[in-house]
Amino acid sequence: MFNQPTALRSVLNPKYLEFVLSDQYDIGPWKECLFWLRGLNDTYRVRTANGLYILRVYRTEITEEDVRYELALLSALKGTLSSSAHTDIGEYIEKKDHTGYTMLDAAEGKRVAVMFRYIEGAENNLEDEESCYTFGQSAAELHSAMDQVTLELPRYQLDTKFLIDEPLERILNYVGKSSEVVPFLNAFTQTLKERIAAVSSQGLDFGLCHGDMHGNNNAFQQGSQFIHYDFEWAAKGWRAYDLAQVKARKRQSDERKAALWDALMAGYRSVRSFSKQDEEAVDLFIIARRFWVMGLDVAFIESDMGALDYGSDWLDSFIEEFREIGIVQ
Repeated sequence: MFNQPTALRSVLNPKYLEFVLSDQYDIGPWKECLFWLRGLNDTYRVRTANGLYILRVYRTEITEEDVRYELALLSALKGTLSSSAHTDIGEYIEKKDHTGYTMLDAAEGKRVAVMFRYIEGAENNLEDEESCYTFGQSAAELHSAMDQVTLELPRYQLDTKFLIDEPLERILNYVGKSSEVVPFLNAFTQTLKERIAAVSSQGLDFGLCHGDMHGNNNAFQQGSQFIHYDFEWAAKGWRAYDLAQVKARKRQSDERKAALWDALMAGYRSVRSFSKQDEEAVDLFIIARRFWVMGLDVAFIESDMGALDYGSDWLDSFIEEFREIGIVQ
């Protein structure tokens, strides 16, 4: 029923969050709660007598089950990575009752709130071989730690259903089944899935992945360690997909990309194996990631972005990009 005022996505007042949450944590009296960033979820910076913290208020689509998985993974990784030379994670802060999250009432429904450690340090743009080599070591240490984690909790996989089928359904529903781009998108995604199936049959490395290993979530550095955080998309998938997100970084100059990628691969392989087949699959998963991003855009148009910037120019840009790849015409 839509005969009453309805919200699709609200921004919770920081004062309300302080009122609800400040007594639930043993982190000292709250001095400030500042709305810090609107992304897929809402981020607040909390300042207390003990220092800074990050409060994440997840969108309604993220369920308790999703958050339980993420926090269980963080707890398992923290112990496994305790002696790692190049890798740490941004862990969550337990509440006084030893639970990890709070269910909040919002205009659009229930939203989960989690407090995280504030990550000091500087973002490394991975613009030199030394940094890329060290980041490769860190990514490998993270994957090695994930190989040791066993979680008996339900979770999707980062497979072609997640990366291609579900985004395709969202995109076609948005552009309309009668759109002239539909035959191309169907042919493009079918060919992409066939190519992924072909390389996967060669036995690619498949296991727990970070799921969103772009620079903002993984390239904060403290000394010789990279601090990985935002494990919202963590699930089992191809490790080539995880590393594809690093290779596709846009902050590196084109003439340096090959050398920087070689340095990253050398660092990764100094810690754990990554086969020739895995590396050759990375470029294929860069394409799959781009298609997934297109589907992610569509998922947020109605509740967050608005349709103005997601019309014909947006659609034509993606279609041109996918045509230029050349797997179908």
